[in-house]
Amino acid sequence: MSVLQCVLAGAVFFYVIIYYGVFRGARCASSVKLSGKTAIVTGSNTGIGKATALDLAKRGARVILACWNKEKAETAAYDIRRESGNNQVVFMPLDLASFKSIRNFAETFLKTEPRLDLLINNAGLMGAGQTEDGFGLAFGVNHLGHFLLTNLLLERLQKNGPSRVVNVSALLHRLGSIDFPLLDSKKDLVSGQSTWHNFQAYCNSKLCNVLFTRELANRLEGTSVTCYSLHPGVIYTELCRSLSLWQQLLLIPFAKLFFLDPEGGSQTTLHCALQEGIEPLSGRYFSNCALQQVGARGRDDALAKKLWEVSERLTGLS
Repeated sequence: MSVLQCVLAGAVFFYVIIYYGVFRGARCASSVKLSGKTAIVTGSNTGIGKATALDLAKRGARVILACWNKEKAETAAYDIRRESGNNQVVFMPLDLASFKSIRNFAETFLKTEPRLDLLINNAGLMGAGQTEDGFGLAFGVNHLGHFLLTNLLLERLQKNGPSRVVNVSALLHRLGSIDFPLLDSKKDLVSGQSTWHNFQAYCNSKLCNVLFTRELANRLEGTSVTCYSLHPGVIYTELCRSLSLWQQLLLIPFAKLFFLDPEGGSQTTLHCALQEGIEPLSGRYFSNCALQQVGARGRDDALAKKLWEVSERLTGLS
C-alpha cells in the first residue's frame, strides 16, 4: 500500500471514529402514539424543529408549527402533511422577538385549540441585534420569548396533564453566565455586538434555558406537568444564519463532515417529549437520549429562582 493510500485510510478511520464516537447521537426508542394529542413546536419550519414536528405528526399528533416566517412555515407544514399522511399540521404565526406577537399567539391558541399536551421550545438563534422590546436578540428570543410563551400556556398544559415542556438548550450552557446588573443597564447579558459577544450571548441564553427548566420544575412539583432541558447534539442548522458569509463558509465544510443532520439532532428532544418513566427526572438535563449532569451554574437553585423573578418583571408577568 502506497503512502498516499495509507494516509487516506488513516483519515477515513479517524473520521469514522470521531463521527460515530463523538458526533453521532443515540436514537429515541419510544414507540408512543399521539393520536388525540396536541403539540406546539417553536422554530419548526426548518432544521431540528421541523424534524421534531415530522416525527410527532407521524405518531398522530396535531402539530402546531409556531414560526415567524410565514412562507417557510407553510411550506414546512405542507411537507410534513405529505410525508406523514397527517393533515393535522398547521402553522400559527409566532415571533419570539416580540412580546406582543407571543401574547397574540397564546390568545389565539387558547381560543381555538382545546388542549395542549407538548410544548417544545425549540427555536434558537445566534447573532447581533435587538428584539422589538429592546432586549439583546439571543437573550430575548432564546430565553425571554420562551419564558413568556410557556407561562401563558401553563394553565392549558396543567388542564390536559400529564403534559410536558421541553426546552432545547445546548452543551455551551457550561460557558454561560448571568450578570443581573448588566441586564438592568443594557437589557442584555453581554456588553457589545462583536462576534465574541454574540457567541457569549448565545451561551448565556442556553444557561438561562437550563435554569428556567430547573425553576419551572420546582414550581410544578406535584402537578401533572413535567419539564426537561437538553443538548440536541452538534448540528448544522440555520442557527448561525446571522453570522457573516465568511464565517459560514468556514463552518460549512466541517459541519458537512461531522455534524448531525436535523433528524439526528431531534432525537433527544423526542426522548424528553415521549419517553415513559422519566417523569421523576423533571427539571433535569439530557443529552444523547440520556440523563446528563449540567454545569455548576446550571445547578444553582438560587440563581434559577432569581432569573425567574427577573424574567417575570421583564416580560410583564409580575
